[in-house]
Amino acid sequence: MNEQNDLMILDAVERYIRGEMLPDERLHFENLRKSNSEVDQLVVEHTLFLQQMNRYAERQDFRHTLHDVHNGLSEQGTIDIEPAQRGRVVQLWQKYKKVVAIAATIAGVTAIALSMLVNTVAPATKDPKVIELANKVNEIEIKTDNLDKKIQHVDNKTNTAHNTDINMAVNVYGTGFLIDPKGMMITNAHVVKNSRNIYVENNRGERFRAIVLKLDVSRDMAIIKIDDDRFKPFSALPYGIRKTTSELAEPIFTLGFPREEIVYGEGYLSAKTGFNGDTLSCQISVAANPGNSGGPIFNRNGEVIGILSTKETKTEGAVFAVQSKYIFQALEELKGNPLYKHVQLSTRSSISGMDKVQQVKKVQDYVFMVKGD
Repeated sequence: MNEQNDLMILDAVERYIRGEMLPDERLHFENLRKSNSEVDQLVVEHTLFLQQMNRYAERQDFRHTLHDVHNGLSEQGTIDIEPAQRGRVVQLWQKYKKVVAIAATIAGVTAIALSMLVNTVAPATKDPKVIELANKVNEIEIKTDNLDKKIQHVDNKTNTAHNTDINMAVNVYGTGFLIDPKGMMITNAHVVKNSRNIYVENNRGERFRAIVLKLDVSRDMAIIKIDDDRFKPFSALPYGIRKTTSELAEPIFTLGFPREEIVYGEGYLSAKTGFNGDTLSCQISVAANPGNSGGPIFNRNGEVIGILSTKETKTEGAVFAVQSKYIFQALEELKGNPLYKHVQLSTRSSISGMDKVQQVKKVQDYVFMVKGD
């Protein structure tokens, strides 16, 4: 039974390292790592083991390539290696193999290997065959350099849409915004509650995988977190989250993704309560369309006063937003998880006093499209 449990844990570690876990399962496993040092150590050791296996496979491929090149040159009669010279090649390889492995791609290593064999092993002669071979090696190096550039270009384009389930069937989409510079964000519960996989995309088209940390259907709020090594945390948020209710007629503006581009809208606070006097929400006068759900509502000081949630279809311009003070409550409930007990919401806005154009420029990088399948 213990052996079976070990196999199950090892299988879970494999899927965790390869990113094959569902969001809820991944969160549970991270909690297990936090509470169980043996599981955490197993993840670390297994990650190192897989890395070593990959390096070993690459090294074996290179040795075979080097061996084939050597045999080819010998068969052509271009080189004639005495035993002592063979020892010299081995010594050179042993001395420089670490540097070569780190500094070059496999294609680059092949060209370097050819150059080493011609330059260090071939006899010092003006034999036309040797000169011709050297020219061919030079051509290979040029082609390899061009190939590396093309690979880098493709890699850059691939990174732009990382975790490239590019053709994912999007069932729902909305907007979310960061409440923590390390990748924690808020959106509506109805945007993500039925999604198996969640992705967020910024205004530059960069896509990141995300997971659900807390789902509060009664308040139509969800706390999600970017769970992607490519995401670079910010140093701080430019806006604060307001703890108190805003004033009637206060000017507001929104940012969201009703289409594949961030869209600005502006209006004012129409009522301090929501539909039929709901105290959870407030009513705002602003244009809103599908895709705006989960977007931030900012006041003139650059403070978040709410989360755009629903729209009254029978009344033109009647849009409702969950009041921002409930973000604090949701986060306090999340802090029951030891992984997030140190997260603090900022109430300070560094963009207060700026005109709206400058405020939008400062905050748009912190607002994301949210997609689920």
